[in-house]
Amino acid sequence: MVKRKTKYVCQECGYESAKWMGKCPGCNSWNTLVEEIEASSTTSKHTVNGGMKNLSKPEKITAIQSQKEPRITTSMMELNRVLGGGIVPGSLVLVGGDPGIGKSTLLLQISSQLADKQLPVLYISGEESTRQTKLRADRLGVTSNLLYVLSETNLFDIAKHINEIQPSFVVVDSIQTIFREEVSSAPGSVSQVRESTSELMKIAKTSGIPIFIVGHVTKEGAIAGPRMLEHMVDAVLYFEGERHHMYRILRGVKNRFGSTNEMGIFEMKEEGLKEVMNPSEIFLEERSQGAAGSTVVASMEGTRPVLVEIQALISPTSFGNPRRMATGVDSSRVPLLMAVLEKRVGLMLQNQDAYIKVAGGVKLDEPAIDLAIAVSIASSFRDQATLPEDIFIGEVGLTGEIRRVSRIEQRVQEAAKLGFKRVICPMKNLDGWTVPQNIQVVGVNTVQEALDTGLAR
Repeated sequence: MVKRKTKYVCQECGYESAKWMGKCPGCNSWNTLVEEIEASSTTSKHTVNGGMKNLSKPEKITAIQSQKEPRITTSMMELNRVLGGGIVPGSLVLVGGDPGIGKSTLLLQISSQLADKQLPVLYISGEESTRQTKLRADRLGVTSNLLYVLSETNLFDIAKHINEIQPSFVVVDSIQTIFREEVSSAPGSVSQVRESTSELMKIAKTSGIPIFIVGHVTKEGAIAGPRMLEHMVDAVLYFEGERHHMYRILRGVKNRFGSTNEMGIFEMKEEGLKEVMNPSEIFLEERSQGAAGSTVVASMEGTRPVLVEIQALISPTSFGNPRRMATGVDSSRVPLLMAVLEKRVGLMLQNQDAYIKVAGGVKLDEPAIDLAIAVSIASSFRDQATLPEDIFIGEVGLTGEIRRVSRIEQRVQEAAKLGFKRVICPMKNLDGWTVPQNIQVVGVNTVQEALDTGLAR
C-alpha cells in the first residue's frame, strides 16, 4: 500500500509544516496547526509541441479593446455605491462580519430584489435548511418565483445545479461549510476553503455569473481562513456594527471595480435592513447641547461627507499610569494629541485619564479628525463647552500647527445643510472655493488659535 503523506497546516495563515508545532512560525498563533492528508499529484508533464489545448497568447496592450462592464444594480443605493456602481458580472465578492450581524439577511434581500427584476437567483445555504431559509424569507416579505433556495455543501453538486439553472446571481452562505470530495481535510479547513473558493472563482469567470460568498470572522475581527482568500476574490465587504444596536455599516476593504473608501449605512428593523440616506442626522440626533467634551467633525467616507460627534472625558487618575482609551479612532492617536496639547498649549494632562469615543459606533481613520479630538479633550479638561453650531476640521501636526485637509468644500456644504453656523478649519483651506452663504468659515493656523476660537467663554 502507498503510504499517505500528511502535513500540518495553520488554520489562520495557511503555513504548512512537515511536523506539528505549538506555535505557527508564519503568524505566531498558538495551537492552530491541524493535520491534513496531502493530496496526491495527478498532473502530467506536457510536451513543448503538443498536449496543451487552448493555449493563450500574449497580446499587445494597445491591441486589446477596452469596454465598460455593464453592472447589475440593486434597489439598495448604499450597496451599489460601496460596490462602485453595482454588481459586476463574473465577479466574486466576499462578505464578512460577526455572527448575527445580518449578513444572511442582507444577501437574501439582495437576492429578492434581483429576482423581482426577472433575474433568476440561486441562494445556497450550507448552514440552514430550506425551511429555515423560508422562515427568514417570510419575515422579509420575499415572494419571488425566480429565487431558488438550495441546502447543499458538496461543491460538485453545487456546480451541477448552477449549470442546470443558469442563474444571474449566486449566494453561497457560507464558504466555511463547502467542501470538495477530492480534498481529504474537513470543511472549513485551509485546504477546503482555498480549493472551494478557487472552484467558485472559476465558475464565476467562465460563466459570467456574479457570486457572493459569506465568510466567518475570527475573534479579532478578521475573516477566518487563509489570507489568500481575500486575495483571490474581486471584492471584500465587511458588515460592521453592534449586535444590540440597530445601525449596520457596510464597508469595502478591497474592490477591483471601485473605491475602497465607500461606506453604506443600514438600519436593522423587524422586516429587514433599511437604507439610511442621511446618516449625519442619525449620528447627531442624540447630541447633548452645551456639554463639555463634545465636538462635531465632518469626516469623509469615500465620496460622502458624514458629520459625527466625538466625545471626550478627562478625569484625574487614581493610579501611577493614566489610562488612554479610545473607541472608534486609532488608540495611538489619543496620547499623541494629548502630548501636543501639553507641550504646545500648556495643558497638564500627564496625570489625567482620557476616554475618547465616536458616537454611533462609526470608525474614523482619517487625519482630518485630529482637531476635533484635540478640542474635545481640552473642552473636557477645562470644563468649557464648545458652541453647538460649530464644526472642527483639521489635521494636527507635532509642532501644534493645523494642516490642510482634502474635500473641504463638500464637508462645509454638508455642515451648512444640517444647520451648523460656523466651521473652524485650516487657514490653508480657505482659498480656491466659494463659501456657502448661510455658514461662516474661520481659518486657524495652530491648536491654540482653534481653542481660543472654539471654546465658549
